[in-house]
Amino acid sequence: MKYVYFFGSAKSEGNSSMKNILGGKGANLAEMSNLGIPVPAGMTVSTEVCDSYYKNGKKLPKEVMQAVFATLEKLERDMDKKFGGKQNPLLLSIRSGARVSMPGMMDTVLNLGLNADTLQGLIQASGNERFAYDSYRRFIQMFSDVVLEIDHDLFEHALEHKKQVRGFKQDIELTASDLKELVNEYLSIVKKESGANFPSDPKKQLELAIGAVFSSWNTARAVKYRELNDIPHDIGTAVTIQSMVFGNLGETSGTGVCFTRNPSTGENKFYGEFLMNAQGEDVVAGIRTPVPITELQKVMPAAYHQLVQIYKKLEKHYRDMQDIEFTIENRKLYLLQTRNGKRTAAAAVRIAVEMVKEKMISTTEAILRVSPESLDQLLHPTIDPSQKKEVLARGLPASPGAAVGEIVFSAAEAEEVAKSGRKCILLRQETSPEDIGGMAVAQGILTARGGMTSHAAVVARGMGKPCVAGCSDLVIDNKADDTTCVIHGHKLKRGDILTLDGSTGEVILGQCKLKDPGLSKDIGTLMKWADSTRRLKVRTNADTPNDAKKARQFGAEGIGLCRTEHMFFEGERIDHFREMIVANNLEGRKKALSKLLVIQRDDFKGIFEAMEGLPVTIRLLDPPLHEFLPHTEKEIVYLSEKLGISAAALKVKVNSLHEFNPMMGHRGCRFGITFPEIYDMQTQAIIEAAILVHKAGKKVIPEIMIPLVGTVTELKILKDNAIKIANALIKDSKTKITYSIGTMIEIPRAALIADQIAKEAEFFSFGTNDLTQMTFGYSRDDAGNFLKEYIQQGILEKDPFQTLDIGGVGILIEMAGRLGRQTLPSLKLGICGEHGGDPKSIAFFHKVGLNYVSCSPYRVPIARLAAAQAAIKENSANKNTKKIIASKKKKK
Repeated sequence: MKYVYFFGSAKSEGNSSMKNILGGKGANLAEMSNLGIPVPAGMTVSTEVCDSYYKNGKKLPKEVMQAVFATLEKLERDMDKKFGGKQNPLLLSIRSGARVSMPGMMDTVLNLGLNADTLQGLIQASGNERFAYDSYRRFIQMFSDVVLEIDHDLFEHALEHKKQVRGFKQDIELTASDLKELVNEYLSIVKKESGANFPSDPKKQLELAIGAVFSSWNTARAVKYRELNDIPHDIGTAVTIQSMVFGNLGETSGTGVCFTRNPSTGENKFYGEFLMNAQGEDVVAGIRTPVPITELQKVMPAAYHQLVQIYKKLEKHYRDMQDIEFTIENRKLYLLQTRNGKRTAAAAVRIAVEMVKEKMISTTEAILRVSPESLDQLLHPTIDPSQKKEVLARGLPASPGAAVGEIVFSAAEAEEVAKSGRKCILLRQETSPEDIGGMAVAQGILTARGGMTSHAAVVARGMGKPCVAGCSDLVIDNKADDTTCVIHGHKLKRGDILTLDGSTGEVILGQCKLKDPGLSKDIGTLMKWADSTRRLKVRTNADTPNDAKKARQFGAEGIGLCRTEHMFFEGERIDHFREMIVANNLEGRKKALSKLLVIQRDDFKGIFEAMEGLPVTIRLLDPPLHEFLPHTEKEIVYLSEKLGISAAALKVKVNSLHEFNPMMGHRGCRFGITFPEIYDMQTQAIIEAAILVHKAGKKVIPEIMIPLVGTVTELKILKDNAIKIANALIKDSKTKITYSIGTMIEIPRAALIADQIAKEAEFFSFGTNDLTQMTFGYSRDDAGNFLKEYIQQGILEKDPFQTLDIGGVGILIEMAGRLGRQTLPSLKLGICGEHGGDPKSIAFFHKVGLNYVSCSPYRVPIARLAAAQAAIKENSANKNTKKIIASKKKKK
């Protein structure tokens, strides 16, 4: 096994195709070296060593360090410096780098190799005593935090105290003498906290730092980030060891982060920030507010123009927007990293579409470039422009969108508030990787410090969270008992309401009215390409005309599930329905149903009009009666008075309808069998509504779905009843309306006998919510109590109610479809559970040959893009298979 790979001005041992071994950082550094871009020499310890490190009890195998020290000699020759040398010493940065970017989630150690001797060599080589002591104090603090696990705040307090004593506000104001004193204080802190002196042997420092960076793969924040971003836990990280170059040598040096395009909007414009006389951590940590990258042209024009040439070269080479880190050391430019940049969904769409127009990528590549899940960001609301608002302050518009919530001051508070079902805005001086859990549940993030490339901005953009960063008017008073803040003179406390506008940087007092978003021209273009590529149709789950209209705007091709029970819960509707339920005879039920008929017919008419020309699948009544019954004493008294019966008698009736397990009791088609007049009323309402819309000159395609079928006889009885009613109504109206009748496959037995059920059904729609519930034996309402533990312990990979269980429920769906089409080749297959909007589940539905998926209106664009990606990947896999077969034939 090769453990270590060199890169530098001499021939590099890696390239960009080796991300699985070298991680993204190491692979791209090697690639840049191969392209002749100025990169400080270094080496990458492979991801395979990470696995060995953990298997070896978190110890580095001897062979690894032998390879590191052997490769170190190449670095010394390349940089013309000596690691541990007393003259012109070579210092190193130790950084993590997984094959998937995880910004800020793992640990870094800079300036490694400093001790009392090499410090003097650095002073002599640089001629800058202040710089040398600044580098040493940074190294002690970072190494102590990452490797020795000494509380970072102890060093911060010492630093702040030193600035207060000297009357300084910025770190850069401290003199060499101040920093020398601070170094001694730092070394004393280490001795006190660890009981030992700070390690002085550079080789020992290096070994400890490599181990610590590997260990950071499994820190709580890194694990949380992988869970949130669906990154496997077993791929490990590489460790990149690189020669240090210094941006803190004075005003001829600096450091920065830049993007080849705007990561928030996607605009094709150089974007980024830098700081003079600073190290990279100063820019991304939010400790100092950086300067826009365009200002570098004034400060150091030669370095700026070289950087512009390089960024254009890198974007053209990688054919994607790049996130670049650079350092200028005494006017000489070095590239420290390039990677495909994190971006908002709006930016991802715009960049993909514009790169097609620029002939940089194909439409197929553009479709694959945008994560379907990320489109959810574009469907978030914005602040209603007609609303008056009290803007307290403005910060940097770091991540677009609008958010409203109550103020919280810590990640823990955010998670606590979110658990209670309330919305919050997370306020921090600057966020750190430890805040990842709180950022995930907060509606938006507001920071006092930091720029457009700070941790808060990068992570918020990746999550699709609105973020306002670097709001200098925000002052947080961290009190032990009760934290408060002041924003431009307004004192606020925990629980007060704020609105953030991440697109403008505005911080607004109170709750603003938010406005639903629309789809941009670029999204329309991308969706057009996706629609021409995908095979799966995409419908929506909608129960009202408004939902149907919204879904149609988002590109829905029909309704795959209209839940008729949702039409009974408002106003007088619930009273009429309860009247029907508690009626003691058929006459009483029909009296109540006659009132509901008018309401249902009007509802269906509105939905058919909204979906003119598109199919509408209407599910007859499905849920158990307990969801509609009056439960409280107040509700029973109210209903008894309305119906003119005694409360006591009504209570007896309600109690008689109680079920121990109502979700598996008297519901769905069982209800239609025992009380056929209910399904008869619904069928009448559907067909009469269709006739009215048809007579108005609009095309209507009704599909009647019978739920919870477990036997073919259930379906036959209810289907025959529906046909009898529908045909009579159509005949009397003297119209020609085509309708179909199918069933919802949501019981495992129905999937097992799908060949029999297909004799009576024109379509199957898989209700994956109930099918998952009944296959696992998990209650949808109660499984949350243990599913998190199951996922953490590896019993389940995903929550099966969010991403389809392909190994169990998926087999039932595949089998039911196959059996059904053996009986009826023209059988239409769809899915209407929550999984219809999940991209991973959609890939499976494409694979097994479903005709359509159906999801909530706001997930329709997600499903359209996911369906296109599934088709592209299948086509690519088929081409690869054909190539392999052809190659084998050629060899024969």
